[in-house]
Amino acid sequence: MPRENNGIPVLSRLPKIVNRSTKRIGRGYGSGKGGHTVGRGAKGLKARSKRHLLFEGRKVQKSLLRRTPLLRGKGKLKSHQGKSVIINLDQLNVFRANSVINQDKLIKEGLIDSKAVRKVEIKILAKGELKKALKVTLPVSDGVKKAIEKAGGEVIESQ
Repeated sequence: MPRENNGIPVLSRLPKIVNRSTKRIGRGYGSGKGGHTVGRGAKGLKARSKRHLLFEGRKVQKSLLRRTPLLRGKGKLKSHQGKSVIINLDQLNVFRANSVINQDKLIKEGLIDSKAVRKVEIKILAKGELKKALKVTLPVSDGVKKAIEKAGGEVIESQ
């Protein structure tokens, strides 16, 4: 900061501050946005709180909840499509070398639940290291395919 000879700053040479601080709404009249309604107008839904998630704006239209049959209560906005069951590459080391890995073998070994597999597909991802040559008949990622072939196994594409 520029100073005169006696150590007092020169006001004409102070740096200019461009940015103004934001108005803090509802913090009294001195804040610039204080007082009675605090910029929300008078009365109404938006003056009192936020509009709820399913607000559609008018009374005439039948609401979204009444238009979607049998989707009431908890979980109505969640996806009904299941997620795939993930198996990591290092979990396949429990099988013997040159064995064929399929859905039934994974259930028998206890790596996946039989109830969960009925709804969704199984996918093998490349977390960990494979130490045995295996023949895999399940969907795999590209990294897993390379790792299986590097270990001496193969990926059998199922149609």
